[in-house]
Amino acid sequence: MRDISLVIRRVWKSAFMLTALSVLIVFGTKAQDVVEGRTIFREKCTSCHALDRDMTGPALQPIVAAKSEEFLLKWINNAPAFIASGNKEAVEASKWNPNAEMTAFPTLTPEQIKSILAYVKAGEPKKAGEDAAGAAPADEVSNFSLAGIIAIILISIIVLVVLAKAIKMLERLILQKQGIEIIEPVKANFIDGIGGLFKNKKFIFFFILCLVIALGSFGWKGMWNTGVHTGYQPVQPIKFSHELHAGVNQIDCQYCHSGAFKSKNASIPSLNVCMNCHKQVQARDKYDGNISPEIQKIYNAMGYDADKMTYDKTKEKPVEWVRVHNLPDFAYFNHSQHVVVAEDAIRREKGLQPNEPVCFACHGPVDTMEEIYQYSPLTMKWCIECHKKTELDVKDNAFYTKIIEAHEKIKKGEKITPAALGGLECGKCHY
Repeated sequence: MRDISLVIRRVWKSAFMLTALSVLIVFGTKAQDVVEGRTIFREKCTSCHALDRDMTGPALQPIVAAKSEEFLLKWINNAPAFIASGNKEAVEASKWNPNAEMTAFPTLTPEQIKSILAYVKAGEPKKAGEDAAGAAPADEVSNFSLAGIIAIILISIIVLVVLAKAIKMLERLILQKQGIEIIEPVKANFIDGIGGLFKNKKFIFFFILCLVIALGSFGWKGMWNTGVHTGYQPVQPIKFSHELHAGVNQIDCQYCHSGAFKSKNASIPSLNVCMNCHKQVQARDKYDGNISPEIQKIYNAMGYDADKMTYDKTKEKPVEWVRVHNLPDFAYFNHSQHVVVAEDAIRREKGLQPNEPVCFACHGPVDTMEEIYQYSPLTMKWCIECHKKTELDVKDNAFYTKIIEAHEKIKKGEKITPAALGGLECGKCHY
């Protein structure tokens, strides 16, 4: 009996530290899953789905709450094959929008899909300043399993403590019946008890080990995310709404960002492009006959007098836009190469609809953004993964035809110059 008591006395302190570590790991893992799921969701799902409203596909939060994880794993991984297998639930799900087939994502691992589901359940994190009343009820649902795990661990600790107390009482009764005098241990106060705990070498080793693991995890995660600005949404000097212009008014991306289709840079449109419309469009009906304050900012920057319809160049001043997407100087990216040459391949890989511009592949559903934000991580890993997965169109492609011709000449022993392989293209040397 005394041996059991000694074992439990030794175990419950270690179990307490293990509980703290487990809680820390569970919280860290949960947070990481949601963050990863948010990134994958924004990259692959937002062209058709939103969390809380119907788009091309249904709102996902009610679906994820209603369907089993087993079904969702199969559906997201390869919905067409799942439907073709004759599964009744899958066939029924396909009837939601018969005109739009669910895209297959065979490259997603079960863990990645589970991360997406965790993000959908948790919902979008609240922005700064948003009151607690606006919190989505999905947050409470997603925390239920986490609270259950913590409760089980805490209950286990309580059971260990109660067992230790019960065994101690039984030992006292046995000793009393045997006539053995019981010497009561001197009770130490809480501070002395903590001090004595830190004199125990095993406890100190376990504490330091837990501390190193926790700090190492947070440090690694912090360093891994350094320079990653997914979700970055700066305040702009003019509140330009992409949702209004690209979404409601269906203005083509190329109209403003013409450089994306013919040069390395997409380019920020000049205010002259804005004035093509806003000489007439002034939104006076919304502001009691006055010009919209945001449109007036354009006029002020152009030195334009709306009443006289004249320009005063002495009043011109640049609009100090805040850059949202910013690659390092050592990274070369050509918009036209991706938007024009690789358009079909990117569309297939990202599952874009015919009416959606290829820009959505990297910049996300811009037509739903009231204020533009960085949609994709734009990390080297993110680019490399896309380059590994995207299948190229080599048929009827002038570039690859040139490469094949050069390859045939090499096999014949003929001379090949850099010019034959695109060595005279401007982008080969000039940034």
